[in-house]
Amino acid sequence: MLRRRALLQSAALGAVSALAGKSTMDVQLIRPGDAAYRDAKLGYFTQYDAQRPSAIARVVSPADVQRCIEIARAERTRITARCGGHSYPGYSTADGALIVDVRGLGRIDVRPDGTVEVGAGVLLMDLYIALANAGRMMPAGTCATVGISGLTLGGGIGVTARQFGLTCDRLVSARIVTPDGVHRTVSATEHSDLFWALRGGGGGNFGIVTSFVFRTEPARNLTTFTLAFPSASLATLLSVWPDWQGKAPDALTSTVGVGSGSNPYVEVGGCFVGAPVNLKPLLDDLVRRVGTQPTSRREQEQSFLAAMERFAWCRVNDGSCRPSWNGGGGSQSRGSYVATSRMLAKPITDPQKLADIFKNTPNSYNMIDALGGAVGRGPATAFPHRTALASIQVELTLAAGEANARRAMGVARDELGKMFGATGYVNYLDPQMPDWANAYYGASLTRLREVARRYDPDRVFSFAQGIV
Repeated sequence: MLRRRALLQSAALGAVSALAGKSTMDVQLIRPGDAAYRDAKLGYFTQYDAQRPSAIARVVSPADVQRCIEIARAERTRITARCGGHSYPGYSTADGALIVDVRGLGRIDVRPDGTVEVGAGVLLMDLYIALANAGRMMPAGTCATVGISGLTLGGGIGVTARQFGLTCDRLVSARIVTPDGVHRTVSATEHSDLFWALRGGGGGNFGIVTSFVFRTEPARNLTTFTLAFPSASLATLLSVWPDWQGKAPDALTSTVGVGSGSNPYVEVGGCFVGAPVNLKPLLDDLVRRVGTQPTSRREQEQSFLAAMERFAWCRVNDGSCRPSWNGGGGSQSRGSYVATSRMLAKPITDPQKLADIFKNTPNSYNMIDALGGAVGRGPATAFPHRTALASIQVELTLAAGEANARRAMGVARDELGKMFGATGYVNYLDPQMPDWANAYYGASLTRLREVARRYDPDRVFSFAQGIV
């Protein structure tokens, strides 16, 4: 059984007797030597299993979060929040850090006015289930065990983005404990500078969010689709896809998926907000442009929740949408891969070169996720890539070892940068990204640093790729 201890008494965080009497608040603390520590410290990625946080604080209230920040400030201890634990560089399970596990902040309240209040510890599939049960939906990601916090704070690209925008575009307000320990409400009218920053300024910066309020949409059926094409058609597909997607209605959001090797798997999949009869001519047009019949073609009208299950490759009723780690009680397996990104900020002028980058990146799967539509018309937020045509994500398994995977990933990343510019998506953090601050934040960087200095002058939330 996990034990509850006062943070004052934690040897893992050092001697903090000077704070005695200031607070009687305790949190559920798990530290090295506790039976639960081995599982509690784990994130999604297996390659970071050897990392050893100083302690994991399982918070259940904003007051718990305030207490953790109080201790971190006093002891100058690194502090970081963890929700789903999907940090690509493993920052949410960092060596020596106090990990504030917000999974206990799991409340979901779908309101009669169509907004939803979501605790910072909610995972995506749990949110989708609650929304579907209330006849609502909203744009978010496709991984069932990703946390709503990291997704929203970095922007939130998803399969209905062109129709409904980014996840952060739906944010009405948030509650956050800032580095001074104050629990603040931020919105368009309260601390508007921080509200701007939280919508695209990246996780780990500015404080620890405890809850969000989002605008939702009435749930409707979605048509999911996948067209697999012969490997030989890859360059042609890459040459025609941007114009086809760019001229499609906002209801259509698609992804080009490409494997590696001399004969890679090639597909176009995605989501259409509407019925198959209205999608069919659009897909027919893509096939005509490619000039090659797909080897397989699938179109299926589904409920919102069924579509989210399909994109997450899991089923709600068999436990496969829930984590198998950190007491998640489910059967979803963990990940063993590294990843990087670039934004498709300009047209593909050399589709064969792009095809070769994908094919020649060993043990990789490469995705081009369409943007535009509602994303390009979105509100003024810190997300800097409103004009991008798409995001490009390169994922590499660790089949040849992590060091080799990162070397190959770097080659692909840098070649893509030469083609499309030195940009990237902050939710796909790459610890070796050159000039990472400009790549991830672009024109928003100067203002983000000003906000960080205003709310975190003492650099409490400082990490390798942090704003401060």
